[in-house]
Amino acid sequence: MERVSLKTSRRKEWVDITDLLGEAVARLDLSAGAALVFVPHTTAGVTVNEGADPAVAEDLEGVLCRLVPAAGPYRHAEGNSDAHAQTLLAGPSLLLPVEGGRVRLGTWQRVFFCEFDGPRAREVWVQALPLRE
Repeated sequence: MERVSLKTSRRKEWVDITDLLGEAVARLDLSAGAALVFVPHTTAGVTVNEGADPAVAEDLEGVLCRLVPAAGPYRHAEGNSDAHAQTLLAGPSLLLPVEGGRVRLGTWQRVFFCEFDGPRAREVWVQALPLRE
C-alpha cells in the first residue's frame, strides 16, 4: 500500500490529487486491475469530477455548504458536525481502473481530495488490486 501525504490550506477545499495518485500507482507497479483509494479521516473524502474548469470544484464546494451548513443545530460538541456530514456525501473511497500501469479516467475527469475541516495534514491510502486471470 502507498500513502500519499498532503496539506490543505483552508477549512473547505478540493485538492486535485490525480497526479499524486498516478505516481502512487506507478510505485505499486500495478499494470492492470484497480486501485482502491481510501481516505482514513472522518472529516475528509474523495471524489471524481470535472477538472478542466476549476469553477466546477468551487461550485460543488458551495453546493455541499448549502446542503450542510456550518451552523446546526448539531449535538456534536467539536464544532465540525458539518464536516462529518459533508464527508458522508463525498464518501471515503474510490475504486479506479488501472490499465497499462496508469489510472484510467474520462477526458474531463480528475480525482479530488475533499477537505471539510482544515487546514490539516492528511493522508490518502492507495492499495493495488491486481487483475487476476
